[in-house]
This record gives sequence, C-alpha cells and structure tokens, in this order.
Amino acid sequence: MGKIDKYRGVFPAFYACYDDSGRISPDRTRAMARFLIGKGVDGLYVCGSSGECIYQTKEERMLALESVMEEAKGKVTVIAHVAATSTGESVELAQHAASCGVDALAAIPPIYFKLPEYSIEQYWKAMIDATDLDFIIYNIPGTTGYALSMDLFQKMLAYDKVRGIKNSSMPAQDIERFKRVGGEDFAVFNGPDEQFVAGRIIGADGGIGGTYSVMPELFLKANQFIEDGNVKMAGEIQHAVNDIIFTMTGCHGNMYSVAKEILRIQGIDIGRARLPLSPFTEEDVPAIKRCAKMIENAIQKYCG
Repeated sequence: MGKIDKYRGVFPAFYACYDDSGRISPDRTRAMARFLIGKGVDGLYVCGSSGECIYQTKEERMLALESVMEEAKGKVTVIAHVAATSTGESVELAQHAASCGVDALAAIPPIYFKLPEYSIEQYWKAMIDATDLDFIIYNIPGTTGYALSMDLFQKMLAYDKVRGIKNSSMPAQDIERFKRVGGEDFAVFNGPDEQFVAGRIIGADGGIGGTYSVMPELFLKANQFIEDGNVKMAGEIQHAVNDIIFTMTGCHGNMYSVAKEILRIQGIDIGRARLPLSPFTEEDVPAIKRCAKMIENAIQKYCG
C-alpha cells in the first residue's frame, strides 16, 4: 500500500449533528457516520468548517469525534481537524484525536490575529509534535485571511509527518503547484466543491467538501469517471453539482442550514446549524425542496 493511498478519493466534511435542544447528539452523529459509510465514501473529515468547530467548545468537539469513531474506526480513513484558537487547546485536541484512533490530524492556520509565517509554522509544529499521526495542512484563505505561501509550504515539507494538504483556495493552479512540489508521496485534497473535477484532473488525489454529504453518490461517480479516464462524463456531473450548489448558496439561510434541511428531506435528521449561522427561512423552502429534487434526479441520471 502506498504512503498516501488511504488519502485518495471522496471525503465528506462531516456536519455537526445536534439534538433538538442544540447540543451535540452522539446518536445523530453515529447515524450520520453510518449513512455516509454506507454510501461508500473513502473517508471522513471531522470537526472542520462544516463541523462548525469554531462555534463549539473543546469538549463538544471531543464528543463529536468520539461518536464518529464509534462507527468509522477501521472502516474508512478519518482525518480530525484539531485547530483551535490557542496552541494549547489545539494540542489537547490533537492528543485526544490520537487516543480515538484517527488516521491523521489537520489544522487551519491561527485565526483572528495576522501572524508572521514563523508563528504559523510553530503553531502547526506544536500539533505535529504532539502525536505520531500524519498531519494535513488546511489552506483556506477565504476564511482565515492567510494564503499559504510556497516558502512556508516548503518549510512544512521538512517535517516527516506532514503528509498532505487540503487546499480550499479557488485557483486550481494552487493544487497543481502543491502536488508538483510535494511529490507523489504527498496527498493533495481539492477543497472547493465547485471545482472537484478540475482539481482532480490537475493533480488532486481526492477531495474534501462541505456539500458531499447531501450528494455523495454524485462525487463518488465523478471520481470514478476520472479514474476511468472519462473526463466528459465527470464534467457533466460537475455541472449538475454546481447547479445544486448555486441553488443552495442562493438561499437566505447559511449553506449548512440548507444542507441539513436537505438531509432531513432525505431521511437523515441531524438538527439545525448553530447560530450565528443563519437558519433557513420559509422563503427558502421551495429552493431547498428544489435542491433535494435536483439531487435525486442527478443521482438517477448518472448513478442509476
């Protein structure tokens, strides 16, 4: 087995699963993990942006990860996002993730303060040194305000446990550069769902995405077409996916609020998104129902 084989394919960014009172629900978390594993996904990315980690306590994040691992351990690759607002808390989350048996850690750069790159390196290094696990850099400049430079990227490659990057910048060129410089034994994940096919074609080994959970079949099929060399059909699925995503993001409610309602229509109730993420409105309901139908139709067309 190659060094990065377990980091190839389709990895849904796992949603936060709450009970009706807004607390982390272990039961709903396990059910969501079973749902995605049953669809045949290659891995799960837990406690990241889609997991609403920035709005959760350390203890809530630990409970969410523990609940996922009760279902996923030994079945799929699990990457745990452990970055927190302080280095100390990030290290605690890293060590807890290791005790749960995850395959790898991931972390965004520090948020809020604009820090020099040597501070970002030390922040990541603290998590890298805290366990024996592989480490995945998470580059998401749209939310952190920092775009990973090639200089810092090359410095991070000197750490043996740095095994990959989730790249959520929009230029597909960044994926090509990270893969070329990182090499064949370095995993690159496409982040923007809207360019999954483009990212895979230009060098990404897989994808981690926030809309995969409502339509895993479509991303799995697109990935299969790419593996088979059928770029035309992969592109067709990407167009269908993008129509769905643009409809989702056109709602008043936050995309995760919309996604969770789509899942409820599909039979999976994981609660609502946590404030300050805006809930969907009554005016959004027709669009949400339309999204659910678009997903159903696309699955029938491409995966039936």
